[in-house]
Amino acid sequence: MMNPVEIHKKLRELLELAEYVRDIKGEDFEGIEELYREIHRTYHNFYELPPEDIDNLSREWEFKLKNILEIAEKTLTPYEIVKIVRHPQRFTLMDILENVYDSFMELGGEGELNIDPAIVCAKALISRRVGDEVYFHQVMVIGHEKGHGEEYRRGGSATPWGNEKALRYMRMAETEGIPIHFFIFTPGAYPIEDYPGAAQQIARNLYYMSKLSVPTISFISEGGSGGAEAIGLTDLRLMAEKGYYSVISPEGAAAIEAKLKDERPPRELVEKMAKALKLTARDNLELGTIDRIIPEPPLGARRKDYEFFKRLKIELIKATDEVVLQTRSLKVLRKYALSKHSEEGFPFYINWELSEDEKEVLLENRRKKYREMTRWAVLESKGIWKSLSEKGVRITQNLAYEVKYQIFKRGQKTFKRFWDELWSESSILLKPVSDPVKSVYNLIVGKKVKPKVRILADLEEDTFTYQSPLALQDRTVTCPQAEKYGCPDLWVPDLYGEFCGVCPSCGYHFPLEYYWYLNNIFDKNSIKFFNEDLSSCNPLNFEGYAEKLKKAREETGLNSALLSFEAKIGGISLIAVMLVADFRQGTVGVAEGEKFIRAIELAMVSRRPFLALVHTTGGIRIHEGTTGVVQMPRCTMAVREYVDSGGLYIVVYDNNSYAGPVASFLGSAPYQFALKSTRLGFAGPRVILETTGQPVPPDYHSVENALKRGHIQGIWDRRELRKKLFFALLTMGGPNLYYR
Repeated sequence: MMNPVEIHKKLRELLELAEYVRDIKGEDFEGIEELYREIHRTYHNFYELPPEDIDNLSREWEFKLKNILEIAEKTLTPYEIVKIVRHPQRFTLMDILENVYDSFMELGGEGELNIDPAIVCAKALISRRVGDEVYFHQVMVIGHEKGHGEEYRRGGSATPWGNEKALRYMRMAETEGIPIHFFIFTPGAYPIEDYPGAAQQIARNLYYMSKLSVPTISFISEGGSGGAEAIGLTDLRLMAEKGYYSVISPEGAAAIEAKLKDERPPRELVEKMAKALKLTARDNLELGTIDRIIPEPPLGARRKDYEFFKRLKIELIKATDEVVLQTRSLKVLRKYALSKHSEEGFPFYINWELSEDEKEVLLENRRKKYREMTRWAVLESKGIWKSLSEKGVRITQNLAYEVKYQIFKRGQKTFKRFWDELWSESSILLKPVSDPVKSVYNLIVGKKVKPKVRILADLEEDTFTYQSPLALQDRTVTCPQAEKYGCPDLWVPDLYGEFCGVCPSCGYHFPLEYYWYLNNIFDKNSIKFFNEDLSSCNPLNFEGYAEKLKKAREETGLNSALLSFEAKIGGISLIAVMLVADFRQGTVGVAEGEKFIRAIELAMVSRRPFLALVHTTGGIRIHEGTTGVVQMPRCTMAVREYVDSGGLYIVVYDNNSYAGPVASFLGSAPYQFALKSTRLGFAGPRVILETTGQPVPPDYHSVENALKRGHIQGIWDRRELRKKLFFALLTMGGPNLYYR
């Protein structure tokens, strides 16, 4: 028999386990409530009962709980997995640091005295045993800390400055050449726009992570949408067996589906949404959004499950080895080395430091990984012969562009640079003789210069030829800012005609249909759409979603919310995309992400500027789950490739622009502008109120505040949009563009 201290400890563990099972499965599950009360009563009367009786009861209860656990594991539902992840007894990042790593030092503050207690950064050592030798690896650990009930942790919701702290230590790890282990334990980012802003900081993190030159591993326990992606773009993604990774919480999805504002959604609908979102580890592995599942004990690992921590340590080392070995040659030896990893130890010591050549391979492997992710879910309505024909045209086109710009144009630039240098040197000596001759020649013949593109003065003479159908209404409207600025009522034909939807008194911008931009911003007859057959699909088989997509296609004549096309502004050829409000509020899914990537890849190979017009975007489409969420890192990586190649990427926001796209491939643009009266941010006022408990002022998401926060680089007037874009095309971007 155990001594009284051990019996008391055992009894407490049984009480915690019974409470845990009751919380996850409910009070009516297999008599768990009655068993919990028995253990609870005995625990509180411990010193009044004989130790022998308590010991016998403990053995009996332990056997019962073991059987209940087995039944509970077999009947586990997706929503119960969400409850496991949220439970106070769930392990956290601090538990991992204390039980997986041999030693660690927290950076940026500890506990409440921290830049952001919801984000923990630490320099850690992790060891491996090879035979009789023990080797230590340095790693940087960055992740969310949910804590065990501490309010200041905010449940792992990172503030903008918390994500900025994470980025700072990513850079430090890159400077030191050590791998980074990311741990994702967040229901979502803390949705506030305080500097540096929730959306723009997530975008900055993604942009930088796409080219981190050290091995990166992420482990997901709770992955909530954009908050998870802020530290989720990694070479290899691990996920806890009882974790969840989702575009939105089941409660949030239920509220949207039921069109609720203030009421709580019914429990049945929440459970239905948890299943429909396919948020479990097994679901995400099948969808291809994660790479590997880490097994857990029945009903999930808790903070004292030391066997799980032992397994996690081995998996983290193995994952880092795998990423490192993939940068090296001899595939046979790589497979052999990885196959020999076991729980008993490691057969080899693998140096995690990369050479410069290996870093290039690492970045290329990462690019390929995210380029291929979710491509299986893209729906293209064309036959095999058409697909092969288009692929052949694409290959030929790419080859032609490479020959033109990499060989001929580069040779021309080299020769021109040599000639300019030679002429500038010789002109010093010839200047006294050549200047009088040039003056006489120019006086007699006249100097003629043929511009490659239209000049700004000519562009200003253009008139807006397309008028909105709204201009056909014979009535007046009141400007929303009339009370503040005293604006007179506006006659609709003038407002939507000559005034381009802009109040002439205060400059307030009324919404306009996306056709207005297509017809008035670009040169006449210059628009050529491509990838129009790429269609939004239903990768999760979400109930009712296929019908919603069909309705959107019928009403709009579009196959997705994103248009991609070639066009010209003042004679300058560019590639453009446009998110339109008409198709599902401009939300982004797999089709939109793939179209964006293909468009920016074409801009990169053809050395053309890339323009993203955001008519409206409501974020990532919840019906496509994590296949939609991963468009954030996928598209951001494509942006980084394009910008690094010397391209010019400009984003212009209009109307309402929120959430995932703004927090990734739109927010990572070097040049971002917004039309006056645009609403711009990470989350809407209602979500902020629900999360923080604090209402936001009416101008919280105004472009004026976005400009103050540094999110955008300027505020434009719709009436000057064509002229502003033309000027930007002439003055921004590097010398790699074809017309430079």
